[in-house]
This record gives sequence, structure tokens and C-alpha cells, in this order.
Amino acid sequence: MELEVSSNTLVIKGNIKSINDFQNIKQKVDTMIVSNRLIYINITDSLSITSSVIGYFNKLVLKDNIDIYMNVKNEQLLHLLDDLNLISTFKAKRS
Repeated sequence: MELEVSSNTLVIKGNIKSINDFQNIKQKVDTMIVSNRLIYINITDSLSITSSVIGYFNKLVLKDNIDIYMNVKNEQLLHLLDDLNLISTFKAKRS
């Protein structure tokens, strides 16, 4: 998995599958939210997302009042977010 950060946008390339991936995502986002209350997350390749990443994003939205706008390229991942009732929470859409 590769991460690219530009201001308030995080681009995630490759599959999100390990605890190491979660730690890398968390580290990048923690740095971003110091100066941004709104972040864009673009997931370009992944077919799934780990529960730890979902839990972290949920905490950001529900507890820390961070606005997340998520763009998902893979339809399967978008369906997963829909099944988990997270489309509105993460303002997720297909890119």
C-alpha cells in the first residue's frame, strides 16, 4: 500500500489489509488533522478496508468532529461501506 498526502487530501493506493497499513494511515491522518478539520480520502485500488481503519475514521467523524469526504474507485468497497451504513458518515461516493 502507498500513501500520498497533499494538504488535506490522502490518496491510498493498493490494498488496505494489515495492521501496518492502519498504522501508516493513522500516522498520516493524525498529521493532517492538526491543521485541517476537513479531509478528503481517495481510495484508488483497495477492494476492502480493515475494521481498525473503519473504527479510526468513525472516531474522527463522531468524536473529533472531522469532516471526511471519501472517494472510492472500487464498487465492491463502496457496497461494503453501504452494507455497514457508512456512506453518509464518510460522505462516500464512487470516483
